[in-house]
Amino acid sequence: MTMSNSAESLNEDKPLISGNNNHVVRRVVKVTLLFMGIAVLAFVIHNNANPFASFLPTSYYFHPPAPAPPPFSAASASSSSSEVGDLMLDGVLKNASMKDRTVILTTLNDAWAEPNSVLDLFLHSFRIGNQTQWLLNHLVIICLDDKAYARCLASHPHCYDLRSRGDNFTNEAFFMTPNYLKMMWTRIDLLASILQMGYNFVFTDADVMWFRDPFQRFHSNADFQIACDRYVGNPDDVNNNPNGGFTYVISNNRTIPFYKFWYKSREDYKGMHDQDVFNEIKSHPFIKKIGIRMKFLDTAYFGGFCEPSKDLNLVCTMHANCCIGQPNKVHDLKILLEDWIKFTSLPATTRASSPSSWTVPDYCRTSFGHHK
Repeated sequence: MTMSNSAESLNEDKPLISGNNNHVVRRVVKVTLLFMGIAVLAFVIHNNANPFASFLPTSYYFHPPAPAPPPFSAASASSSSSEVGDLMLDGVLKNASMKDRTVILTTLNDAWAEPNSVLDLFLHSFRIGNQTQWLLNHLVIICLDDKAYARCLASHPHCYDLRSRGDNFTNEAFFMTPNYLKMMWTRIDLLASILQMGYNFVFTDADVMWFRDPFQRFHSNADFQIACDRYVGNPDDVNNNPNGGFTYVISNNRTIPFYKFWYKSREDYKGMHDQDVFNEIKSHPFIKKIGIRMKFLDTAYFGGFCEPSKDLNLVCTMHANCCIGQPNKVHDLKILLEDWIKFTSLPATTRASSPSSWTVPDYCRTSFGHHK
């Protein structure tokens, strides 16, 4: 036997790896691969919350973490409420504004929102006025408490809840009390915000009755126009005694800083009404510096119980100023509306040839007070 034959014989009789051994090796390889796969998967999961991230589009699996909330503070909460409130306000103003972004604004509290009270008389004056009803489409009622807001929603399409800015005047605010002063200064701050939003406005107290379109009597060359308790005969004379219950203001780079200055001036005249502070600052050097064009409105067109309009053929608005007490205001305002209805029922020739006047003030004549 040759060596080669012996080798072949050996290979045939004793294979290097038997069938049983081959089976064992395959099992070992499988188990090893299984453990390696588990180890790799564990590593991927540990380093990536989504092991399939590399196979999926980013938009499918990626959700950015929510930002950590800032530390709470009263200032940040107030700022947030004010921003949300201003967004809501802008929506109401946008729905009510004229084409040139002009709105009519008034404020309303619980007492004046009572049925057959000031609000009803105010809205009724627009309906019986000479071509004034269309102006209701542009009137925004700023409500100071929940009852006023509920009544507004039931009576008028454009209502704004001042509490959305974080302000709350639910409790009754008596004249010149701290809560009343806060309410008046909040109004100035709100009007400054409205100007900054780019809206022009006519602000009117709700105890101002509207009988004619006032836009026909406003000065065309003014940024800021204000009614008067007493009018000295010249619209440019700062000696006029102004009344903040009726103003017409154009939004521009003069009126915005003016309103901010007016609001800040409350710190220099603590305990004073916004109207009295205006009277103090109307000749301030800052007013001249910003170049605001200011006019005072003639009481012949924009009258009140302090100084009534003498001719009903000219009157645009009448204000229940120089009158303290809601019952006194309501009593005299009802007479005022009756006077107007009687006047408008006269033949046109009679109205033109024989100017009529008012039979008020009545109760308001003996009520104590200067402003409202």
